[in-house]
Amino acid sequence: MSTARRGADAFLFQVMLGLCTVWGLQQAAIKAAAPDMVPLMQAMARSGIAALLVGLVMGWRGDWKRVRGTLPAGLLTGALFALEFLFIALGLQYTLASHISLFLYTAPIFSALGLHWLLPSERLLPVQWLGVAVCFGGIAVAFSGGLTLAHMDRRMLLGDAVGILSGAAWGATTVAVRASRLSEAPPTLTLFYQLAVATVTLLGLAWVSGQLDRVTLTPLSVGSVLFQGVVVSFASYLIWFSLMRRYLASHMAVLSFMTPLFGVTFGVVLLDEPLSLNFVAGAVLVLLGITLVNAGPWIRRLLPGAAQPGDTRP
Repeated sequence: MSTARRGADAFLFQVMLGLCTVWGLQQAAIKAAAPDMVPLMQAMARSGIAALLVGLVMGWRGDWKRVRGTLPAGLLTGALFALEFLFIALGLQYTLASHISLFLYTAPIFSALGLHWLLPSERLLPVQWLGVAVCFGGIAVAFSGGLTLAHMDRRMLLGDAVGILSGAAWGATTVAVRASRLSEAPPTLTLFYQLAVATVTLLGLAWVSGQLDRVTLTPLSVGSVLFQGVVVSFASYLIWFSLMRRYLASHMAVLSFMTPLFGVTFGVVLLDEPLSLNFVAGAVLVLLGITLVNAGPWIRRLLPGAAQPGDTRP
């Protein structure tokens, strides 16, 4: 992989705009198809489809030769990936898809905090600590709209909390990758571990919870799973990895946070979800906080001998 990566340009912005649109649509697709196929089964099916496709690509590229010594870390990251999608599935049962789309993307906050304690090169800068504070302040503001005695508001509050846990699980996955031998492995191998372990884990959870038979094959449910498995988890991630070979990761990370904006928009437009003033104000603060945290690599690049943070998927 070349070390001379470019900064953001018009081509990167256009491709990232398309990718963020696809990623932002994912939560709305899951929510829309939930009456026909429960979110847990959708997550299991999409992981299985994508794992098969990624495995075939690995065989074509010869990435299977790099498996040795990565199994423990692969199992850990796969378990965390499964936990992330378990929380997404649970959260969508109680709250809005637009809320999950926002809270899932708090992941960089949690990964930045974890890497701060594990890797000396990832110590948070003052501006990043400010971003952490602003983000959590935004979460508090967004949550305050559900602090009433109404039953639906309490359910939404629970779903929002689970959405935060999905972001924390994603952040923990990034930390596990960066602190293990997977940091030097092909991205496709890391992605395969996540998808394969998640498929088995989520299938087991669906069986234990009695959700295996809560599936009705309709055009909407089949289309949602194929969209998530083929377009999102396979094609869009391969495009992301291809871009990472050409562009600075920090620039791509900043552009990727158009995704929550699309996620909220699709929830409102396609699912007719309401937007409260509290949530809008909180969302603005959360995105501002995430932007400040992601400004760290830009600043750190000016410092000698500093590395950039990375991730295995957007």
